Amino acid sequence: MVFGRKNKKVVPFRTAGELDAMAAAGEIVGRALVAVRNAAKPGVSTLELDEVAEQLIREAGAVPSFKGYHGFPGSICSSVNDRVVHGIPTAEDILAEGDLVSIDCGAILDGWHGDSAWTFGVGNIIDADRLLSDATRISMEAGIAAMLPGNRLTDVSYAIEMGTRAAEAEHGRAYGIVDGYGGHAIGREMHMDPFLPNEGKPGKGPLLRVGSVLAIEPMLTLGTTETKTLEDDWTVVTTDGTRAAHWEHTVAVTENGPRILTLRPE
Repeated sequence: MVFGRKNKKVVPFRTAGELDAMAAAGEIVGRALVAVRNAAKPGVSTLELDEVAEQLIREAGAVPSFKGYHGFPGSICSSVNDRVVHGIPTAEDILAEGDLVSIDCGAILDGWHGDSAWTFGVGNIIDADRLLSDATRISMEAGIAAMLPGNRLTDVSYAIEMGTRAAEAEHGRAYGIVDGYGGHAIGREMHMDPFLPNEGKPGKGPLLRVGSVLAIEPMLTLGTTETKTLEDDWTVVTTDGTRAAHWEHTVAVTENGPRILTLRPE
């Protein structure tokens, strides 16, 4: 789940055992996301997708971390087409062939949080939407690769931005990096300082050390970098109506390289 900018403080770090506990929560999130994608067919409502995720999370002995968070009513954020993040699942929001869907999901297990998101198409989607999702994934993976001991927070931001630029060069088009939203530290709380921008100059901010954990989550659009929030006070949409994509993993710094704590089953 995404929130706006926060003050930078420190990148919290965890013991090996605590990382394993976070990975257990993250594994439930990964399974919930796969179940939601499998259920996402034309004619299915986003509320039905929410029910799929909540049932899986609770049957696994965890709690949906989004539900009730600052009053949010769902267990997932379901953001379709021009909705960037924080889309509220409803019975009236019916998926159609060609929709581009971003699902953000979180779970709490034994007090530890997992947080992850991905974007996928409903049925056959146009090439521009497929490439947008690919570009966002590439940006996230670039940020993950920068989760190394001795790097600083904005080394991850810079890597995400460079991942976007690499995708632009490969795809032959520009993407908008959504302004004002980004990743965050995570642990026994879902949103912790520091805030992680999705672009910026490297070499700034707190140091990453073994055990540091960040939720890395780029959001790209086919046009603008600007967004607005709808009257429900949650749903964030692009101001120009272009489509958006959102990918996220919770990632730890380890001595052996980045560790994704929200792995999804194949």
